[in-house]
Amino acid sequence: MSPRCQVDVLVTTAGGVEEDLIKCLAPTYVGDFELRGQELRERGINRIGNLLVPNDNYCKFEDWLMPILDKMTEEQDTEGVKWTPSKMIARLGKEIDNPDSIYYWAQKNGIPVLSPALTDGSLGDMIFFHSYKRPGLVLDIVEGHFRPAHGAGGGLVKHHIANANLMRNGADFSVYVNTAQEFDGSDSGARPDEAVSWGKIRPDATPVKVYADASLVFPLLVAETFARNAGSFPEPPP
Repeated sequence: MSPRCQVDVLVTTAGGVEEDLIKCLAPTYVGDFELRGQELRERGINRIGNLLVPNDNYCKFEDWLMPILDKMTEEQDTEGVKWTPSKMIARLGKEIDNPDSIYYWAQKNGIPVLSPALTDGSLGDMIFFHSYKRPGLVLDIVEGHFRPAHGAGGGLVKHHIANANLMRNGADFSVYVNTAQEFDGSDSGARPDEAVSWGKIRPDATPVKVYADASLVFPLLVAETFARNAGSFPEPPP
């Protein structure tokens, strides 16, 4: 790991992986939350919130991904490589070879990326389609399941991190950053004290929940913490 690196591990969704890679292959556009789905569908455009992704972007993603899956299957069969979500994400980050990609930098700095639902998206669809062309690729989602992690987020990612800390008698500290409310019983909306009841956060910890958009607040948190001393870190090796 680079001496400049202040991140131990990342946890993300399938969308967090594939959308990062797709944006390196073709542009994603800023649209509007109120654009009508029927009209977008007729024009071959998919909406993610207020972001617009043309169908052609996924075609480019498939053309890029399939040869990589071929090589992964071959390495599994000939070299005994055991593929896990984190190993696959690292491989994709290396193959994209683009500094605009989060996973390019993660693999470059030796930061493992966990994704407990890596097949929940177009990435999973394409792995499934690939199995018809060349069956046999195995993705082991169990390895690393209970690896303790630090982070902030909501839903599946938030619970994966919290549940991993259950295996160490709770996290020493915790900061939630999301906009979800707890009235619907969702894990995204659950406040930290609920995690304390499960043993996922230590009873003597002082956890915090920030009700805000993580894409806005997280950079501010980074800027006010370890990034303040970033200039004192030695440069990473080439």
